Amino acid sequence: MKQFRILIDCTDKKGLVYKISKLFFELELNILSNHEFVDSENDKFFMRSVVEGNIEEDILRKKLENILDSNVNLNLVAPGKKNIVLMVTKESHCLGDILIAYEAGELEANIIAVVSNYDLLQPLVEKFNIPYFCVSHLDLDRDTHETKVLECLSQFKDIDYIVLAKYMRILTPNFVKAYATKIINIHHSFLPSFIGANPYKQAHERGVKIIGATAHFVTNDLDEGPIISQDVINVKHDHSWQDMRGAGRDVEKITLSRALKLVLEDRIFVHKNKTVIF
Repeated sequence: MKQFRILIDCTDKKGLVYKISKLFFELELNILSNHEFVDSENDKFFMRSVVEGNIEEDILRKKLENILDSNVNLNLVAPGKKNIVLMVTKESHCLGDILIAYEAGELEANIIAVVSNYDLLQPLVEKFNIPYFCVSHLDLDRDTHETKVLECLSQFKDIDYIVLAKYMRILTPNFVKAYATKIINIHHSFLPSFIGANPYKQAHERGVKIIGATAHFVTNDLDEGPIISQDVINVKHDHSWQDMRGAGRDVEKITLSRALKLVLEDRIFVHKNKTVIF
């Protein structure tokens, strides 16, 4: 028995769910789960189905294409571990949380490397028997350093996602283009508020009563990529911005881990600068 995650987004039309479900029935496929959503504002249809049965992927794809319009975005994914690279700077909380989940077998992923611009976290990573690469930025301009990082990453031919687990450097358009739609970032703020450096200090100065974190796909617009997951906690007037930063670290790691799980399970559709998540 083979299992497939079937991801469909296309122009909305009447009868799509019926046609797709009828095909599954005719092919004797068991529907393990099914979700669909119609974005009426953009006339878009989104569907994620998990099916199981005795059928080859190319046959299933062809039959689906025959009943759907040519403008469809159709992906068939066999469940399995995806290859990810983690990128970090100095902070260990998000990295440590992901490494523990990985060691416990809770991630549908192979962590093939950790890349950093410092060597501070190397002892932690090596405890999990994961390759660690330090590409120092010291005495290098941004473009030269980034070129060296890209050279380091180029040795891995099958990277599905790059996770910026508190990688505190702004990526250039050249880097984003090289891994378009594959970079996930955790931002220590409830976007779109407090973009840029030291958002906890910004939040403290504004007198906010909640702080949060946002996991999003990286685009060329700083901290404005499609949002995957967000969370918040309450803070009080007597919290300093340093207190807020400490409390926020728990939110950051929870939010990033949740987003990573959604990505690895192929639950996210991106349309324009928004996400549909099943």
